[in-house]
Amino acid sequence: MPRGTKIVATIGPASDTLEILVRMIEAGVNVVRLNFSHGKAQDHIDRALMVREAAKKCGREIAIMADLQGPKIRIGKFEHGRIDLKKGDKFILDANCPLGNQERIGLDYKALPNEVKPTDFLLLNDGLIVLETEFIIGSEIHTIVKIGGELTNNKGINRQGGGLTAPALTTKDREDIKTAMSFQADYVAVSFPKDAADMVLARQLADMAGEPFDHKPMMIAKIERAEAIPLLQEILDVSDGIMVARGDLAVEVGNATVPALQKRMIKMALACNKLTITATQMMESMIVNAMPTRAEVSDVANAVLDGTDAVMTSAETASGKYPVETVQMMAAVCQEAEKSYACELDADFLNARFSRIDQSVAYGALFIAYHLHVKAIVALTESGSTALWMSRRNINIPLFAMTPSRVTQRKVALYRNVRPYELPYHCDGETMMKDAELILLEKGVVKIGDTIVVTWGEPIGKIGGTNALKIVKIGG
Repeated sequence: MPRGTKIVATIGPASDTLEILVRMIEAGVNVVRLNFSHGKAQDHIDRALMVREAAKKCGREIAIMADLQGPKIRIGKFEHGRIDLKKGDKFILDANCPLGNQERIGLDYKALPNEVKPTDFLLLNDGLIVLETEFIIGSEIHTIVKIGGELTNNKGINRQGGGLTAPALTTKDREDIKTAMSFQADYVAVSFPKDAADMVLARQLADMAGEPFDHKPMMIAKIERAEAIPLLQEILDVSDGIMVARGDLAVEVGNATVPALQKRMIKMALACNKLTITATQMMESMIVNAMPTRAEVSDVANAVLDGTDAVMTSAETASGKYPVETVQMMAAVCQEAEKSYACELDADFLNARFSRIDQSVAYGALFIAYHLHVKAIVALTESGSTALWMSRRNINIPLFAMTPSRVTQRKVALYRNVRPYELPYHCDGETMMKDAELILLEKGVVKIGDTIVVTWGEPIGKIGGTNALKIVKIGG
């Protein structure tokens, strides 16, 4: 079995050459993440073009994910770039401070003094520094340092427990969506959505920006606000998937809470046929070391066993010393973990209800493939929906999404256990099935005499029109 769990890799200064990117794709990258928290619009456009070129050199389609910065609430800059805070120090967060010093620092989110109250805990630099609010005077939040350390320019601020009202989509995000649609990003990841309305607005903006290119991206909600947790189902309902963004989420809800939340979020997403990406510090030590820690290996493996579609790198491949090695190690860990992944159609599957013909065909294909132990399942698909539904269940049989649509090939690159292949368009299903057989034979996936299950729709080319299933003996 080839690797089923996909790898999302962030590119940056350490990986933004064509040579390195080709090596990363060959090592196992399926989706490239462009982090809009850094760089200018032209930087992202140039990198997107490079991704397309690298994918072409590697002979496969790679999806591009545009990750919006969102309302990252940050401190300003210090006169000398950094200070050291000690436990018990008094420190002021001042919305009107132009340049910080040992006593105070400015804020880029001017409304923060209106949203905190005495005894609130404010966590800076991903929770490494903790301040307790004593009182607020005008633009000044007077605090006492509970956990100190080095504090440098532009570090993020979270309030323990969440509740800050900064809108999910900033003015910058709206412009970045337009940039992402100019190169037809396949996925848009929305940072800090607090409810379904944030995701609905983001989709509307992306669809409008993509309209001149006849392009609609898939939308990923990054779950990193405490208030998003009780509204997770409604956020899932209006998104194509979620990212378990464990960094900011852990700061708001506490580190100890996150592992159970990760399992719950992945389980909920699978139940409603949505995608999941598990992110943050998965191979963090490989920023500077050639090998990960055993804890990091276990972290990646556990995400695979939870059923995530993809695991993600951040600084490891964007600015680390070992971007290619990180991908190689992550791919190897995923593959080993998948060997022990539970493979069964449980009662939940057998009792599933559906009203759509294409979904019923997808479930039927899984049932037949599981009991006949076929070599592969092939979805002749226009939109990729049939492949998505089948990928929600692990039966240890590879799925192949074959489509003439390049956009669909890129999108399904994120789906767990699904491999996209280009299939020339024909007006009848039998010809397309024969072409599909030849592709699998050429790729060495099957041999003469093997059995596969094929799904397709008639009339050919209709989106959402899958209505047929056939058991095929290769060469028969």
